[in-house]
Amino acid sequence: MRLFAHFLAFIALATFVGQPLAAQSILRDAETEAFLQDIADPLVEASGLAPGNVEVVLINDPSINAFVAGGQVVYIHSGLIDAADTANEVQGVIAHELGHITGGHIIRIREGYGAATQITLLSMLAGIGAALAGAGDAALGLIMAGQQAAIGKFLAFSRTQEASADAAGAEYLSRAGITGRGSLAFFGKLLNQEMRYGISQNDEAGFYRTHPLSGDRISKLRETYESDPAWDAPLDPDWERRFQRVKAKLQGYIAKPEATLRDYPETDQSTPALLARAYAYHKEARVDRALEAADTLIARDPEDPYFLELKGQVLLESGRPEEAIAPLRRATELTLAEPLIASLLGHALIATEDKDNYEEAEGVLRAAVGRDRYNPFAWYQLGVVYAARGDMPRARLASAEQQVMNRQYPLALRSAQAAEAALPYGSADWLRAQDIVMEARALMEQQCELQNGRNCVNERGRR
Repeated sequence: MRLFAHFLAFIALATFVGQPLAAQSILRDAETEAFLQDIADPLVEASGLAPGNVEVVLINDPSINAFVAGGQVVYIHSGLIDAADTANEVQGVIAHELGHITGGHIIRIREGYGAATQITLLSMLAGIGAALAGAGDAALGLIMAGQQAAIGKFLAFSRTQEASADAAGAEYLSRAGITGRGSLAFFGKLLNQEMRYGISQNDEAGFYRTHPLSGDRISKLRETYESDPAWDAPLDPDWERRFQRVKAKLQGYIAKPEATLRDYPETDQSTPALLARAYAYHKEARVDRALEAADTLIARDPEDPYFLELKGQVLLESGRPEEAIAPLRRATELTLAEPLIASLLGHALIATEDKDNYEEAEGVLRAAVGRDRYNPFAWYQLGVVYAARGDMPRARLASAEQQVMNRQYPLALRSAQAAEAALPYGSADWLRAQDIVMEARALMEQQCELQNGRNCVNERGRR
């Protein structure tokens, strides 16, 4: 029975490998994204990749995990940030995931799947032959043995890749002059979690794992890290300070307010605690308390754009857009129109319902999407501005941009077709509408094939 369960797990994993990354809930915050990018950049450079080409994306998932899924993107679960105690621990995880990228493991994992599938098919053919010869028990034995061999081969292949990523991560930390203490500390957390859940650490248990046993990983890496010149390198105080802010904001945003107020009580007047409580109070609609925390932070550093953003967000989401404009405008200036903050300013300007604010809203929103096209909220707000001005072709184009990002492919197709029909022929916007039409059609067909397991025909009858 256990073997059959492992076989089903193997088939499920193989199915996942053959499909694109499923839709995930992505958490976006300007301060958090800037922090993750800053601590990743030295490691990216050490790995030989171009820093500007590697993204670190935060996923709203409480499990302690990180992964890559093709391309040069490292996905980190919110649960990992919550479990980590230092920025250095997060860097250890990022270094490991970069090892998967540079090793081409997402592409090569198909090789492991293919080899395992071949073993499974051969064992099934042998079993069928035995069954036809009248040896039913032998047939079942051959099939089960083949399945076990296939699972073992695939999992061994996966463990080899993980060990390779461990070694690469250690190398990148060393090249960047960053200590591996955080990496070891985080593996220690994983080991403690496995022990709490009663996960065996013996060799038999290791056979059925996609990753090497945490205890083995710690043993192998400890010698490498402790002999490295960077082992005694001090932690970067600025990174550690910023990590505590990001971690507190994340808890304030995700956790229940009572949990946040328990972990960050009123007696704690540190900056991270004030940030966490501001979000907790805001979630409870205790606007005065949230603004009090934000104002205390601004008094400590009037030019911190993220404190100003916090105050603007609380005011805007509490139905006071006119008051939100000033702090959000200043935050936008200080960050040189950081896309997420600029989008919030654009929203506040539109929410005043004062047409005199629409010109400024269009300017900041166009700047936002110019720096970050993958911002559906900004595209939606830009569409509102265009519609208010009577520019329906560009309003529909903005809607198409937003809809295709939200996987509303039929709506995106219709919006882009309507925009294409009305925009000046050959203009940049007309060409972009054409691109979205083709993209939406391709994605609709791909989605249909994944759901139905067959080729689908698009609206114009082409495959």
